[in-house]
Amino acid sequence: MNFEERLRDRDAWPIGDECSARRVLDLLLGTKTAFLVVRECFYGTTRFDDFVARIGTSAPAVSRAITQLKAAQIITPVAYREAGSRPRDEYRLTKAGEDLLPILLSLTQWGDTYLQEGHPPLAFVEADTGRPIRVRVTAEPAPETASEDIEIRLNPDARPQLAAATGGAHAHRTFGVRRSTDHGGVPAADSAG
Repeated sequence: MNFEERLRDRDAWPIGDECSARRVLDLLLGTKTAFLVVRECFYGTTRFDDFVARIGTSAPAVSRAITQLKAAQIITPVAYREAGSRPRDEYRLTKAGEDLLPILLSLTQWGDTYLQEGHPPLAFVEADTGRPIRVRVTAEPAPETASEDIEIRLNPDARPQLAAATGGAHAHRTFGVRRSTDHGGVPAADSAG
């Protein structure tokens, strides 16, 4: 990337706390648990005990992350009540939470490339066509793929213990609720092809 002429003297304009990337990092990556709660929301998790089990952390850590994400309006509580039980909340992504899809997919794509030794556990594909989903930086306008249009599949090359735990190579999960979003400069999730 290059700066326009008036911004080339980096010492003349300290961005500090005004940086949007810094603010997102403070909000979502201040703790790993907060971002993993967002990931689990995309994967369809809605209930507190399921967050604790699927993230593999303590209940107090998940509680702090949920409080942080509610305050930031990334998730919202939705009341439910099972017969014979007290009312409880499920947690669902807001529009702002859904707009984090390209960030989740970017981190996953980078991890698949550089941390998985050629064997990423999951594949993200367009639900209707099976084409792989990739995140790209593009000029406007660029087509978007909504979360409900993405299917998560077990990668056929995944480690054998993951395949065995999920019942084989045909396990699928479709992402959550479709939201019409304007990512305002955030890389769009495009289907490759």
